[in-house]
Amino acid sequence: MFAMQLSKPRTPLEWVELPDPQPGPGQIRVKVGACGVCRTDLHVVDGDLTHPALPIVPGHEIVGRVDAIGAGVTDLKIGERVGIPWLGHTCGHCLYCDEGKENLCDHPLFTGYTRNGGYATMTVADAHYAFPMGEEGDDVSLAPLLCAGLIGWRSLSHAGNGKKVGLYGFGAAAHIIAQVLRWQGREVYAFTTPGDTKTQEFARSLGAKWAGGSDEMPPELLDAAIIFAPVGPLLPAALKVVRKGCRVVCAGIHMSEIPAFSYDILWGEREIVSIANLTRQDGIEFLSLAPKIGIKTTTTTYPLKKANEALDDLRHGRFDGAAVLVP
Repeated sequence: MFAMQLSKPRTPLEWVELPDPQPGPGQIRVKVGACGVCRTDLHVVDGDLTHPALPIVPGHEIVGRVDAIGAGVTDLKIGERVGIPWLGHTCGHCLYCDEGKENLCDHPLFTGYTRNGGYATMTVADAHYAFPMGEEGDDVSLAPLLCAGLIGWRSLSHAGNGKKVGLYGFGAAAHIIAQVLRWQGREVYAFTTPGDTKTQEFARSLGAKWAGGSDEMPPELLDAAIIFAPVGPLLPAALKVVRKGCRVVCAGIHMSEIPAFSYDILWGEREIVSIANLTRQDGIEFLSLAPKIGIKTTTTTYPLKKANEALDDLRHGRFDGAAVLVP
């Protein structure tokens, strides 16, 4: 197999040839058809997320087909198309697993961080953490659903049922969740980097009622805000745009330092919550609903060998929607 591998944080990925992995008990091997490029991959490569299992093959928005099955796997078959997300394994017996909160497992494995991921021609995954994807849609358009979509869905479930929802950082996750919100009959308020009129227009094209800079106030107070951009100063900014009794959801796995802010923008029973990883139930719910919603992902494709270029373009916001690698 071939892969783009990270040997040391803050260095470019390297094109390598590796032995074909063999699935163990309860595992499947997947021939990768497409792998999305997520901001979390940037956090791994840039060293924001410490202690990756180096050398590591990044990538956790994987769509491909099963081409080998380990002992004990009965729910999937050779040739079936599956999706592989960030959460790749849980222990099943810690306090959180016992409470049904597997996303908070004390002994997890994460695809593309502590086990090899999808910046490759093939990968191995736990069968229990591989979602059947069916035959509707192509691999490239489906790949962003495996993290941008799933984390967006989990974030939305924690944001409440209010009508007016603000989205900070209108990238891969927000452009998917904006479509979910519109399908639900809710209003989207998109906040971008100040002056980024191109992305603001992109948000409006997906039905945003209002789009402006993150330094602006919307025309009215909102019922919730979700922060997708990993920018700490956006937290106090978001608190200022939600009404009393409402919630700001921090969706990222990493965020820069949050500055001190005045208590008055939190007062009034406003809440701040964070989202960690996902559960298998999140995947089942969202991936079964996505075709009914008719979600259309906006993607820019790159050959697998150009993974470094894709990551740099993501870092500098050079495309709308999501980047996807194709072997």
